[in-house]
Amino acid sequence: MAMVAAGGEPVEPQSLKKLSLKSLKRSQDLFAPSHSLLFSPDAESKRIRVSCKVNAEYGAVKNLPTDQGWVQGKGAAAPSSALALPGTQDTRDARGGGTSNAIIPAPLMLPKAPDSTGPDKNTTVLSIPGSSDRFSTSALMERLPSRWPKPEWHAPWKNYRVISGHLGWVRSIAFDPGNEWFCTGSADRTIKIWDLASGTLKLTLTGHIEQVRGLAVSQRHTYLFSAGDDKQVKCWDLEQNKVIRSYHGHLSGVYCLALHPTIDVLLTGGRDSVCRVWDIRTKAHVSALTGHDNTVCSVFARPTDPQVITGSHDTTIKLWDLVAGKTMCTLTHHKKSVRAMALHPKEKSFASASADNIKKFSLPKGEFLHNMLSQQKTILNAMAVNEDGVLATAGDNGSMWFWDWKSGHNFQQEQTIVQPGSLESEACIYALSYDNSGSRLVTCEADKTIKMWKEDLTATPETHPINFKPPKDIRRY
Repeated sequence: MAMVAAGGEPVEPQSLKKLSLKSLKRSQDLFAPSHSLLFSPDAESKRIRVSCKVNAEYGAVKNLPTDQGWVQGKGAAAPSSALALPGTQDTRDARGGGTSNAIIPAPLMLPKAPDSTGPDKNTTVLSIPGSSDRFSTSALMERLPSRWPKPEWHAPWKNYRVISGHLGWVRSIAFDPGNEWFCTGSADRTIKIWDLASGTLKLTLTGHIEQVRGLAVSQRHTYLFSAGDDKQVKCWDLEQNKVIRSYHGHLSGVYCLALHPTIDVLLTGGRDSVCRVWDIRTKAHVSALTGHDNTVCSVFARPTDPQVITGSHDTTIKLWDLVAGKTMCTLTHHKKSVRAMALHPKEKSFASASADNIKKFSLPKGEFLHNMLSQQKTILNAMAVNEDGVLATAGDNGSMWFWDWKSGHNFQQEQTIVQPGSLESEACIYALSYDNSGSRLVTCEADKTIKMWKEDLTATPETHPINFKPPKDIRRY
């Protein structure tokens, strides 16, 4: 319906959008000619603005006492209203010509040593990059050296041997306490024992009906423990080379296992979201550590509380009181699955690996220390650290990165090479471990091979210098 104006003529109704566009066009026609014209600068307002900034920033150091000021002439000492700024010869001449209220900017200079010659120790020294119109309190702040620890130099690692023999993905590894052999578990359902020095096959154990996900060798008995996707946990007697015990109780696949270092207890974690505690000798199910909401995929034990630490696909890490069977602490720092953890052999700390970050925690309270300074940006399946403080992490894309434990600096990045005949997508590392000396690193991969690594003895700090930049901000989470 048409509206009637005051003059009696009908007015067509218009939408709000059309009226807004018409108003916008009128405003543009009105102001467009002067749009590019700027107001002429007002010298008086600029002077007042600069004067206010100078008084606000430097009022406390503007007028110094006579004995701290610059002497303008021989025998004549007068308080100067100019700030004492180091500069070029021209600025010194301008300063010597008489008192001035202007601040003379100096070129940006590096901090000098304490014994270097320069202005009097009571003189305020400013370095103002750029024009004198902009002032900042950062010019007065003392530049402190970074408190981040400097990384130690470590020799780069190189591949020196490739062992093939498994018929499926190699999923797990464990070393003999005597450092003479190591064993690997595979998706071909076998456990193979290899000579560490020569890399030759010594023995093949069969008995699992699914892939072998976890292995551990006892330090006090001649026992080897294995766990797999077939829900079975087996104890092998290496004197007879056969299974002597089986531990039944898991409701789904078992993904990880660990032996307690001081008591005869076995810990296993799996897809049923429970870490189960077993008595090695009696096969008894001692307790079930429940609390995780998803698969328990990493576990390790230590002699003192917290004696058990587990990582899960629910992104949490739990520290357990083994006697009470309850959680002591839950760490929720990660945003992705915690697939791997590594306990430092000497320090009271451990690291955990996730697709988002590698984080370091202290023990026994589980306090967060810091993140590693780079991101591998892949799913991390395994990690290990030796006594020299070299942390190795391995990912789904075949990348293996080496880190300095103390500083979190990534000093080497390696990419595994698949064996001939394998797909490029099989460049994946599932497990890795140092031998007991910490001088050899063994990786288990998806191309059915086992690769052995050692330090490059010909490398020096001169041939492989550390390229380290300390972080500007230290994240607290």
